[in-house]
Amino acid sequence: MGGANPYLTLFARAGIRRSQVDADVLAHRVLELPTARGCTYVLGRDDFAWALRLGRDPAEATFKVVGRLGVDRGEIALLEEQVLHTLTEAGVPLDPRQLKDELGDSVRNLGEEGKKKGATTTLPTALGILQADGRIRRVPAGGRLDQQRYAYAPWGLRPSELTDEEIRAELVRRYLGWTGGATFKQSQWFTGFTVVQSKTALAAAGAVEVPTATGVAGSGPLWMLPDDVDLLAAFEEPAEEQIQLLAGSDSLVLLRRNASELLAGEDQGKAALGSLALQADLPDHPILDRGRIIGLWQYDTDRERIAAWLFGESTPAVARRIAELETWIREDLGDFRAYSLDSPASRQKRIDALRASMTATAER
Repeated sequence: MGGANPYLTLFARAGIRRSQVDADVLAHRVLELPTARGCTYVLGRDDFAWALRLGRDPAEATFKVVGRLGVDRGEIALLEEQVLHTLTEAGVPLDPRQLKDELGDSVRNLGEEGKKKGATTTLPTALGILQADGRIRRVPAGGRLDQQRYAYAPWGLRPSELTDEEIRAELVRRYLGWTGGATFKQSQWFTGFTVVQSKTALAAAGAVEVPTATGVAGSGPLWMLPDDVDLLAAFEEPAEEQIQLLAGSDSLVLLRRNASELLAGEDQGKAALGSLALQADLPDHPILDRGRIIGLWQYDTDRERIAAWLFGESTPAVARRIAELETWIREDLGDFRAYSLDSPASRQKRIDALRASMTATAER
């Protein structure tokens, strides 16, 4: 989404600083690539080829849009080859505007009708297919992941040898490992698979159904990997606090879109939370203790401070982690944007609301 979540994810889990992430992107050890549902994720080198295949169908689906506007497959195929030739000849990454200028009339303007359907020219369709095939890759402007301006460069990634069915099984296996278990609907949302594809992939991954208490995980059974079933049975909650400030699009809440389930029962009815207990996505970034959401936060760029609302009393561990994250944002990012169009001005209302909620909590 052009936000800072990839940086915070790696810093929170492993203490990795932005300079190291950017260096790894430059060296192609990690890249942001289109994969599940056509959405972009930051992937490690070993996962480039098979994960890219998951983004092929969404990329091809864009051709259906331009196809209804009179563009045939041959025209797009020719444009793909011209894009590759132009990028190779340039010797440096080119952004879409530069490519359009170089390609001239080879890029067809689709007029007002195309604009209504979200396809103003044929270039994005060609770029999407080339990227899904691993023939080109996006290069983030300035080498940073927390923005949505890109250029393109030739790539020539070797295709995965896995079949489509094996790739779907691998994604489900990874997804269940990341989440510790998910409902059928949650896995379908993340993967974008059909019912038949999802059932086949779950079986191939060796997943098992585990009943849950009423009201938990969408009131449906969880699909889990067998080893995780045993780990869950033996799990004991740590006695010590484990405080983390994460992004609202962090995998902990994004992969199952289950923010309300991570709230304690007594916190779900707080008036200032509004409909949080009824919605999938968070209005702010979460503060967590041992996997439970205990507060929300935003970064106030003007004050260079984190505006936080803790549902209960603060502790030294919370204060320490907030201070650590403030320092990291100042030194590594300068600001913490949730998505590309996020700005200090656009989040001011949420900052004010968090401070008001914190004041009200302190006065009780």
